[in-house]
Amino acid sequence: MAKKSAADITKILEILNRSYPRVQTQLSHKSPFELLVATILSAQCTDRQVNSVTPALFARFESPQDFAEAPLAEIEALIYSTGFFHSKALRIKQCCAALIEHHKGQVPDNMDELLKLPGVGRKTANVVLNAAFGIPGIVVDTHVKRISKRLGLTANTDPAKVEADLNKALPKKAWIDFSLQLIYHGRALCTARKPRCEKCPLIKLCDFALAAKEA
Repeated sequence: MAKKSAADITKILEILNRSYPRVQTQLSHKSPFELLVATILSAQCTDRQVNSVTPALFARFESPQDFAEAPLAEIEALIYSTGFFHSKALRIKQCCAALIEHHKGQVPDNMDELLKLPGVGRKTANVVLNAAFGIPGIVVDTHVKRISKRLGLTANTDPAKVEADLNKALPKKAWIDFSLQLIYHGRALCTARKPRCEKCPLIKLCDFALAAKEA
């Protein structure tokens, strides 16, 4: 994999900005706390499915205190359809207890403190920082990991290493939109099994497409 030049990266960003000019997280939320809970629920689950359960969930439990005091079984029943509901319910309760104990029930706005919360990894932390606080960070989900590698922006598969590679390659001002644009692009064209390369505006800059053409 040849390292992408600064000119190539600029072109990639320009194309993504033209193709997906208005992007935002697809997780419905009204506060940083709701976004935090929704992002925990989104692990190995679609945003659409999470959005189908959170209205009833947040109507029943409005605050970290509500979740921390709720019977685990009651939370599980409301989030059952998101999958892995036993572990997700437990993590949400533990996370809410930590918010109360260490942050007076408020979601912290920095990476270090977010990562100390149960159930919160770098992906979840970056989603919250980006969408709730406008703080730049690269969210590495399955789409971002897959497409970044196909484009030749990273050779890694470990999310933390992919994030580090992208941090180095991309200007900080592009981080938030870039993550979301790749998520949109992954859903629309650059799918895991059958990418629609013939319709992709990034085809001339894509290592994966070039290798497929030469094969």
